[in-house]
Amino acid sequence: MPIYALGDLTPSIHPDAFVHPDAVVIGDVRIGPQSSVWPGAVLRGDEGYISVGARTSIQDNSVLHTTPEWPTVVGDDCVIGHMVHLEGCTIEAGVLVGNMSVVLHRVIVRTGAIVAANAVVLNDTEVPSRALAVGTPAVIKADRARQSEIDRGVASYVQRTARYKAELRRLDG
Repeated sequence: MPIYALGDLTPSIHPDAFVHPDAVVIGDVRIGPQSSVWPGAVLRGDEGYISVGARTSIQDNSVLHTTPEWPTVVGDDCVIGHMVHLEGCTIEAGVLVGNMSVVLHRVIVRTGAIVAANAVVLNDTEVPSRALAVGTPAVIKADRARQSEIDRGVASYVQRTARYKAELRRLDG
């Protein structure tokens, strides 16, 4: 797996985390226990830090980046779907960010919220707890998130992380 220091900026990956060999982690990136980073994902902490909490999945082809002023922080027990772009935002605990979503600068997605697939959450937006952000640009629908959906996603990826850490082996060399 390509894990790079950039000058004095060095990733910190918990030993219980899983980073797929085809993911890229650069610079000031912190990944918590039982979290996972899947193929094609790029976490680039070159301008600010990226923090990924415990039991959080960063799925295939997602990109996490920062701005010089705003880190990207993803809390515990989050599901960051396939092809998601997070940049300079805060994702609190227990959030699901759907496939192909974009969450931009200074956005805060509060605990238990869902960002629907293909949503674009524009700069300076706050998504309240248990709300659903849907559309382009995203519209906030209060108290629409289903915690059971988030919990199932988290549990599935925690199990998958353990399996991949134990069983993944390359066959072509």
